[in-house]
Amino acid sequence: MKAAIYARVSTRDKGQDNENQLRELRAFAERLGYTTYKEYLDTDSGGKADRPQFKHLFQDAHQRRFDVVLFWALDRFSREGVVETLNHLQKLSLAGVQFKSFTEQYLDSTGMFKDAIISILATIAKQERVRLGERTKAGLAKTVAKGTVLGRPGVDADKQAQVKRLKATGISNRAIATALGMSPTSVGKYLESK
Repeated sequence: MKAAIYARVSTRDKGQDNENQLRELRAFAERLGYTTYKEYLDTDSGGKADRPQFKHLFQDAHQRRFDVVLFWALDRFSREGVVETLNHLQKLSLAGVQFKSFTEQYLDSTGMFKDAIISILATIAKQERVRLGERTKAGLAKTVAKGTVLGRPGVDADKQAQVKRLKATGISNRAIATALGMSPTSVGKYLESK
């Protein structure tokens, strides 16, 4: 059997990469006697299906370029919720492609309880995404309570008046920036602000 390996992490900026997933999934495929057709790797949120390699995986599945998809865990495959995740897995099944989770061995498209298990796991994955959003909002609220102002800094009215006065004399943004010790981009922003 030919296997497609799908791995996903949410972001690169926190030092995340797909290597841990890939190492285990390659060994998993080998233990099962599968040859690896291709590895599909995304660095994007699992909360949306518009991931480049995820879409490519389904295009290749539709063309039956492989027989089974191996992924680390259901939440690495999709965090879109029950209906959407079931639809993705059903699309694979309709294309004649099986699926297996490495960390959730019971999540196997050949099992008789696959639909019930997938619904439960997809709900859990979506709930984790909701909890992450709640934790983020709570962190922002705590920061605001400490007096931090969120968002872009406001316009300094005195500085803006100086910029506009100099601009009225006809000099360039770069010359204004040099005179006031600012960047030309900042000068432009002061001129655009009402």
